[in-house]
Amino acid sequence: MTDNKIKIIIADDHAIVREGLKQIVAEEKDMLVCGEAENASDLMELLNKEQWSIVVLDINMPGKSGLEALKDIKQIYPNLPVLILSMFSEDQYGLRAIKAGASGYLKKVSAPTELVIAIRKIVSGRKYINSSLAEKLAEHLGSGNNIFLHDKLSDREYQIMCNIALGKSAEEIAVELALSINTVYTYRNRILEKMSMKSNVELTQYAVQNKLIEI
Repeated sequence: MTDNKIKIIIADDHAIVREGLKQIVAEEKDMLVCGEAENASDLMELLNKEQWSIVVLDINMPGKSGLEALKDIKQIYPNLPVLILSMFSEDQYGLRAIKAGASGYLKKVSAPTELVIAIRKIVSGRKYINSSLAEKLAEHLGSGNNIFLHDKLSDREYQIMCNIALGKSAEEIAVELALSINTVYTYRNRILEKMSMKSNVELTQYAVQNKLIEI
């Protein structure tokens, strides 16, 4: 019987990660992973089939990113809570995720000790954010109309900017995000134009100064 259980769907393109998360949840009698997806398309298909308690969503999937999938979910299922799971720090993606409608943000390295706590808190109707992200949210609210250069970027542009700033080549980014190399270069040029910059070095310096990447 699953009627009284917290029904979880996990979306992550790495099977080994999904398996690890399932093992964490398996120890909880009132939780059950009832669905798995390795990309946004499969996720939306599963969401259409039945009702879910919560979505645990990886931010960095091939094709449509986790942030893009999050926006699709909130548009169709505005009341379905989503916990973003990421290898990136809260400074990089946490604020964007919460602004896009996520109910929580959790780094993958914290999952073994915090995943169950996060799921319970979110399913009860509350947000799950750590002190670092809470501080970031407060700064954002207190900044008023001040807009940072990276706020001009779309979610995909922001994702590619962070990867460029981490020193990844266009080829590496293309493989990781399932894009063509030409598409990556097009995004790069658009990012530089929007941020009024001329090189990857400037992008990297900006990302470091604004704590958008961990070095």
